[in-house]
Amino acid sequence: MAKENLQQLRQLIAQAAARMMAEDGISDFAYAKNKAGRQLGALDNSVLPSNVEIEEELKLYNALFLADEQPENLRNLRKNALFTMQLLERFNPYLTGAVLDGTAGLGTETHIHLFADSLKEVEMFLLNQDIPFETNEKTYRVMNDGKRDKKGDARKKVPVFSLEMETGIIKLSVFEVDEIRQPTKRAADGSNAERADILAVKNLISNT
Repeated sequence: MAKENLQQLRQLIAQAAARMMAEDGISDFAYAKNKAGRQLGALDNSVLPSNVEIEEELKLYNALFLADEQPENLRNLRKNALFTMQLLERFNPYLTGAVLDGTAGLGTETHIHLFADSLKEVEMFLLNQDIPFETNEKTYRVMNDGKRDKKGDARKKVPVFSLEMETGIIKLSVFEVDEIRQPTKRAADGSNAERADILAVKNLISNT
């Protein structure tokens, strides 16, 4: 395939992946790009776009096709995140991900990091508040002295509580208290992920 055609296919895959993330609430870049690649007949992984390319297309898609819906939806997601963070204030909650950086589409999951002395403490709190949840795990890229991947980052599995709210799924990743100063990495470009505490989220909502 000619170089120009390959580049065009790469862009089409990025656009299709961005559309899935914006419309279907998919937050996994790899899943979105692989699904889009299959749909468009891309059999060679070298044709697949980078996460950064998809993120740029996601921002463009939100601006072009969701200009009316996305800002209000984002504001509602942030307000619901703030409510949840205030409820869980004792566990040092921080908002992160697409709801914080503004790329969240319709149905996007909200990601909140908690820092607790024990996982059981968070679980008992949710049970005592009669908040239904499901449990699973999420793998994060972090910088530490553990086993590193090919990009120089360590991989860490973190327990997650998933809450189903009116505005969508909220995922609570529970880290140890002493990990509060250890940044996780953004899936898009590997840079340190931004995090916002309760006050920062309040200010974010007030200024939008």
